[in-house]
Amino acid sequence: MSPSQRHNPHDLPAPGEPVVPGTRTMPAAYAIGGSLIAVGLVAVASMFGLLDKRQGGDASSFDFGASTTTAVGAPADGGGAAAGAGAAGATTTLPATTVPPTTVPDTNRVPTKDDPARLYIAGDSDAGNLGPPLQRALEKTGLVTSKLFFKVSSGLTRPEFFDWPNKLQSDVSSYNPDIVVVTFGGNDAQDIKIDGRNYPVDSPEWRAEYGRRVGAVMDFLSADGRTLVWVGIPNASSDNFRARLQVLREVTEAEAAKRPKVIYVDAWKRFSGLDGSYASYVVDPRDNEGKLVRADDGFHLNVTGAGILALDVQKKIEDDLRARGAQL
Repeated sequence: MSPSQRHNPHDLPAPGEPVVPGTRTMPAAYAIGGSLIAVGLVAVASMFGLLDKRQGGDASSFDFGASTTTAVGAPADGGGAAAGAGAAGATTTLPATTVPPTTVPDTNRVPTKDDPARLYIAGDSDAGNLGPPLQRALEKTGLVTSKLFFKVSSGLTRPEFFDWPNKLQSDVSSYNPDIVVVTFGGNDAQDIKIDGRNYPVDSPEWRAEYGRRVGAVMDFLSADGRTLVWVGIPNASSDNFRARLQVLREVTEAEAAKRPKVIYVDAWKRFSGLDGSYASYVVDPRDNEGKLVRADDGFHLNVTGAGILALDVQKKIEDDLRARGAQL
């Protein structure tokens, strides 16, 4: 089942729905929408200030150089318990994580067909929808090579489910991208755990902690000459879900505004009606025709919507390539 076909208004497994292990990392040649749902048996880590004792799990008791035993379950907020070894309450001893030092990109390099810019795309299932059309469009220029990694049901609120800070640092180190595109949020509008206590979305504690995590990711991904494009979330048809997503949007936009180097793409505005409400149909700028852009879950974009969003992101990246001296 592709991410755009999920029946939930966000990525979390439906009550009683089995969770099938698997993730997908794709170059453009193999990139297609969709992925297998996975429960990551991973350690919560204290990496670049994003994971510490204030987060869920027992992050204060270990660091990257240590093994850990942790209880692993599927994310809450509508998610059923994971099946098999990943079931809630199961304990798994995880190996120590070794993260190689980041390689600093050559910021003076002009992208050419012989030496193209490296693009890294990452995030939840929204990245799985956005990534393939963006990869295809940019690689046609001959000036970009790319790597896509997305993890369904993941985000920054539940690091015990999937360790994004470690994944991002590892991939940046190994791939050494010039440009990074990320999108998170569809799974993050849920309670956040701080010092063992859950705080609801829109509480001052939630806003402060989620903002801290988003800011840490932005600071890391935009460092060392990298260009970061942060793609915001679209709105949702459900009033309750939309209200929680609005809080997340406010926090994320505020963090981006503090960082002039971060390029923010507003998917919410792009896929809203003239009055700012949820829209199932919008005008496709490629032919100026009104088209259905949403999946039937009331949140995800369909193939057409993902293509429109990819065009918005493509323009930002092409501007960056020109600023680097590339001839488009």
